[in-house]
Amino acid sequence: MAKSNGIILSIVALGFLGIWAGMPRISQAEQQKKAGTSKVTAVANNKSEATKAASEVAVPPLSPEIVHRIQTELRSRYNVPPQITISFSDPKAGSTPGYDDLVVTFQGGTHTTNHDFLVSRDRKTLAHLETIDISQDLMSKIDMKGRPVRGNPEAKVTIVNYDDFQCPFCSRMHSTLFANVFKDYGDKVRIVYKDYPLIEIHPWAMHAAIDGNCLGDQNNQAYWDFADQVHASQRDVAGHNRAEALANLDKMVMGLADKHHLDSAKVQACIQKADEGAVRASMAEGDKLGVDSTPTLFINGERFTGVIPEQDLRAVLDRALADNGQAPQQPAPKSN
Repeated sequence: MAKSNGIILSIVALGFLGIWAGMPRISQAEQQKKAGTSKVTAVANNKSEATKAASEVAVPPLSPEIVHRIQTELRSRYNVPPQITISFSDPKAGSTPGYDDLVVTFQGGTHTTNHDFLVSRDRKTLAHLETIDISQDLMSKIDMKGRPVRGNPEAKVTIVNYDDFQCPFCSRMHSTLFANVFKDYGDKVRIVYKDYPLIEIHPWAMHAAIDGNCLGDQNNQAYWDFADQVHASQRDVAGHNRAEALANLDKMVMGLADKHHLDSAKVQACIQKADEGAVRASMAEGDKLGVDSTPTLFINGERFTGVIPEQDLRAVLDRALADNGQAPQQPAPKSN
């Protein structure tokens, strides 16, 4: 799985479910059963007053020893890369009994993420509660307007792949998707690629994304022919240096423009303009969705990072079909 040096890795989102252990919690429904509505209101008021009072309590800063312990624990437990720096806010009194609020900041290159933690007053326990936004369907957060589509545009199962044309793992995922799986599922799924070039480590990936979009703006199939060719011939495209790679990409684009009878002058102008705006917007969208490596796929909202083995991919698609009232796809018979 390719990762950008300057990007906060998914492990820094940390898989913190399960760390929130040993901390007593009681639902409002349970409170109502035990104490009645009026007492629940009183509890809520008391909690508000307790929170206000707690915020006025002086909280000692973390000692250098505790800072070192937390950093060491986070790095070793979650494999935080050495190029990612970890820093802390001053702890503040919070509403959880026995714990202070602490913000932990992870920074790599130009990317920074903040995570809310709890640190026990005796400084022996660190806890994290991850909140997940379920206010809207995840797929609705992905802008697919105008993107080339492969498969059935009306399919109930959608695969969105945040792709990097220079990423070798993306090449493998592309092959898995279209070599065999697509032959069996093509009429039941729609596939959309979004741009997520890892520009810190892939010098011609941005240019490839722009070139692909120059074709896609005019012709759906021309885009997918480009995606097929680039993923299948990354080494040939790369050449000996970046300048050679860009020339190879542009030559490929103009060849496809001629093959599909596109407006060559318009394609050429698009290539020369090299507008990164649409690609950057796709990258920013990916960041908001937690994408930090390629390939990252969303299948009807379920996220998958890295190359999905074909057997697993088929199982995921069958489950998505079943969720939408469709029968699992039977593989096409193999010819002798």
